[in-house]
Amino acid sequence: MTAKEKRVIVAASLGTVFEFYDFFLIGLLASEIAKAFFSGVNPTAGFIFTLLGFAAGFLLRPFGAVVFGRLGDLVGRKYTFLVTILLMGLSTFVVGLVPTYATIGITAPIAFITLRMIQGLALGGEFGGAIIYVAEHAPADRRAAWNGYVVLTAALGFLLAVGVIIPLRLSLGAGPFTDWGWRIPFLVSVILLAISVWIRLMLDESPEFRRMKAEGKGSKAPVAEAFGQWRNLRLILIAALCIVPGQAVVWYTGQFYSFFFLTKVLKVEGLTANLLLIIATALSAPLYVVFGALADRIGRKPVFLMGFVLAAVLTLPIFHALTTYANPALARAQENAPITVVADPAECAVQFNPVGTATFTSSCDVVTDAVAKLGLSYDRRSGTGPATVQVGSARVAGYAGDTPDAATQKARFERELKAALAAAGYPLGDADPNAINKPMIVLLLFVLLSFGTMTFSASTTALLEMFPSRIRYTAMSFPYNLSSAWFGGFLPATAFSIVAATGNVYSGLFYPIGVAVAAAILSLLFARETRGTDISRA
Repeated sequence: MTAKEKRVIVAASLGTVFEFYDFFLIGLLASEIAKAFFSGVNPTAGFIFTLLGFAAGFLLRPFGAVVFGRLGDLVGRKYTFLVTILLMGLSTFVVGLVPTYATIGITAPIAFITLRMIQGLALGGEFGGAIIYVAEHAPADRRAAWNGYVVLTAALGFLLAVGVIIPLRLSLGAGPFTDWGWRIPFLVSVILLAISVWIRLMLDESPEFRRMKAEGKGSKAPVAEAFGQWRNLRLILIAALCIVPGQAVVWYTGQFYSFFFLTKVLKVEGLTANLLLIIATALSAPLYVVFGALADRIGRKPVFLMGFVLAAVLTLPIFHALTTYANPALARAQENAPITVVADPAECAVQFNPVGTATFTSSCDVVTDAVAKLGLSYDRRSGTGPATVQVGSARVAGYAGDTPDAATQKARFERELKAALAAAGYPLGDADPNAINKPMIVLLLFVLLSFGTMTFSASTTALLEMFPSRIRYTAMSFPYNLSSAWFGGFLPATAFSIVAATGNVYSGLFYPIGVAVAAAILSLLFARETRGTDISRA
């Protein structure tokens, strides 16, 4: 690369690093945010509600793609960058200032979700623009590799976020960090905002956009042209339903769901889980460029299809292996003394109650709630009479929560359940730090993350090559952000809701696996190879 070419990539990428830093803070601080803004509901519902708040940012991404995509196609790539980064930066800063639920009540979660949606609006116009800007500077035979550097910024934004959070956790301690220290990463982002705006101001407009405008070939109505003409709408549908869903679930499973699984299910201490994920992310980050270069050599479609297939086949075995190496005592207990809830199915409800108004008092609901709060996996079996929990050969009788002696029965049930679990070898606290096989966990996370690196650079390059210059910003950004929102952004909340409904801690993985399988089949049938496309066509 020449010095000018390097400046293009660095300038576009640094601003994107900051935007992803902002966006990832919500996911990494989910537990603290749940306590601050959703303390009015029970802890399980509060955590899922926070994950829905994380997903709320994705709801506005498709709208941001249309609004800022149109602006990028009409006015230019550079000026659109400035607007999106200001929106993202200011809303992130304000999150750090919002009072807690205890102070202002329901206004707190409303304000949080509103700011999160503004972040999503901004990101909807940011990432596609950065990819397009770099691609329109890149040599045709290195386009995917160059985009790999921009895609790499998603991982770097994650690393920057955890790089700020971990020192704060260590220096402040658990109590102060949960009370107020979690706000600092949001507040210091205003410094990064100033740096990013300065960097964006130094950018020149993309040569492809300048050429198109000089020749008078720009679109006067990019939204109408993108969605009103079947040849363009057909490509948007292929992108939104065939290519991006697989890329989204594969990437978010590795980057986010793995962390939630380690901490919430396997009880690995949060700092340890963060450090392991940081190492795996840093090791896998160069693969974005490696697989981008491979896509330049053999084609976009074979590379992202390889990522979909490998993720579909290996995700479930990898998460089982994470259990074995992160919490071996739990893995042994699950194998030797599986837990079974025996109950009348008519008594069992789906216990998701984010507003905290419903009560669950049947014996089935009482015992499944007790097992779920311990973070343990269980099977269900139909039976009659009051529900029971079977741990290996031991059986603990449940109780109905609306009986006159419910408090006495609860104390008895919890005492007997914990005794049965302890006798079967179940760890009831955090995973034993001395028993965690950290090198193996890093290796497993590295493999899991590598599936995302296979899909990301190749698929985003294919997307931008599918559309002509005059509507590229709009037509690429909308399907990318729509499917990232619905399939990727809702993955943590959807997966944990499935786990809560089934009792099987691995059942949530069937969501990303199913989407990856469907994406592989649909892409094989409908997506065309775009390598060698002349992107200067108007």
